[in-house]
Amino acid sequence: MNANPVVGTEEAESYEEQHVHEVYEQIASHFSSTRYKPWPIVSSFLSSLRPGSIGLDVGCGNGKYLAVNRDVFIVGSDRSSNLVKIASQSQNQPHAAVVADSLALPHQKDRFDFAISIAVVHHLSTRERRREAVGAVLECLRDGGRALVYVWALEQKGSRRGWDEGGEQDVMVPWVMKSSKKDVGEAGETEKTFQRFYHLYRKGELEEDVVEVGGEVVESGYEKDNWWAICRRPLKE
Repeated sequence: MNANPVVGTEEAESYEEQHVHEVYEQIASHFSSTRYKPWPIVSSFLSSLRPGSIGLDVGCGNGKYLAVNRDVFIVGSDRSSNLVKIASQSQNQPHAAVVADSLALPHQKDRFDFAISIAVVHHLSTRERRREAVGAVLECLRDGGRALVYVWALEQKGSRRGWDEGGEQDVMVPWVMKSSKKDVGEAGETEKTFQRFYHLYRKGELEEDVVEVGGEVVESGYEKDNWWAICRRPLKE
């Protein structure tokens, strides 16, 4: 399903509220149950950090990356209060998780050693807002600090979704949630489908956005239907 184009800021905010934020609030528990295994490159990035480093997980979801490296401290944030509740559970301590919008992060600028933002930026409905989100992450980093950003790729020819180069980049992706009918005294299960907005990044688009907001691309690549980039806040001369 293709997504409707969004124009102004207010329209974008309303669209994302309906097709991203409200959806994740409703599917949080079910979504979390399917998100338990850290992705290899994300784990490698976190494991490479110096002990004592302090960083951010912007869009932390259920917090599955908070405890990957016990020698660093991570402040997680997510727009979904229900996902933040899950991320705040004891196994992720002493890390913190707070409710925050990726375009209005409540952190001091120039303070953090690293950041990750995994499968988050692609939920923003305009390129200006996606770039703003990348810039917001970089602004929180100290000079020379690094961030790892992941986004869904347009080029997914080998996947069940069948997306590929030349296709629509703004799409609606269904999330099917089964629920028991026991509460109403019926047998079996019922299904409810939620539609989530995604912008599918073409090859090179993420790197363009990083550079546009003043970041440096250190390394980038493709993993399991995602484009990723390790970007750095430039050192001051």
